[in-house]
Amino acid sequence: MKILDGKTAIVTGAGRGIGRELALCLAREGANVVVNDVGTGLDGQGGDDDPAAQVVKEIEEFGGRAVMSYESVSEFDSAGRIVETAVDSFGTVDILVNNAGIVRDKSLVKMDPEDFDAVVKVHMYGTFNCARHAAPIMKEQGYGRIINVTSSAGMRGNFGQSNYGAAKAAIMGMTFIWALELGKSGITVNALAPVGATRMTAALFERTGSEPPADANPALNAPIVAFLASEHAAHVNGQIVGRTEYAYTLFQHPKPIAMMWRDGGWDVDGVVEHFDQVLGQHMQTVGMVMPTGMGPKN
Repeated sequence: MKILDGKTAIVTGAGRGIGRELALCLAREGANVVVNDVGTGLDGQGGDDDPAAQVVKEIEEFGGRAVMSYESVSEFDSAGRIVETAVDSFGTVDILVNNAGIVRDKSLVKMDPEDFDAVVKVHMYGTFNCARHAAPIMKEQGYGRIINVTSSAGMRGNFGQSNYGAAKAAIMGMTFIWALELGKSGITVNALAPVGATRMTAALFERTGSEPPADANPALNAPIVAFLASEHAAHVNGQIVGRTEYAYTLFQHPKPIAMMWRDGGWDVDGVVEHFDQVLGQHMQTVGMVMPTGMGPKN
């Protein structure tokens, strides 16, 4: 028996890249899959070919069950129609993978409000919209798995990604909150910070003229997602997992790492005198730590 037999999964942004590999893996493990992809360009604009239909065809070719969804996650009502597709086609939704994303990278002083809004709408609003529609169904049946795709860009920062990093940091926060809210209903909520050579990272390799390394294969993210989506991961809730080269990683939740204390509190002169000695030695480095030969993705 496969670990996801009888389950129904929604994977957003599943037409290409990491999302495609997640959808294929969940289907191979027995899940019915709603392959959601609007088929736009990297910036969320314009039409493209029909990647969702291609992924559905691949799933059907190896005996799996899948249907397409072309709705946008960025609008509440259209996100609801993605969940309706799962219910109408397969009777319910057990697994939600919030993977859809776009990028519009610019430094702060060059970024237009439209660039900020567009990215936040897909990543942050899209994650909320889909989960808001799926969670009541999961609560009623007493079972659910939500996997949100976050990024080290939101946890550590990355140049030129104010919009993307802000949305990914928000997704991390929502993951913690929903894990608390939904855990008592048999629903786990975790997040993945994946790595993969996809359309989003192609420019990184084009600039250097190098080929993506073997460990940049986006399919390497899929097994941990299949596990988190299964009954085997009932004890895993509110966690941020990642991938570095051929390893899966577990991120430490943000917490205080040093304390500067004085009875009665501090004045400005005291802070100036003691900050470097007490807290300064513990300051953290900002920016993403890249695996060998790789750059950021979701």
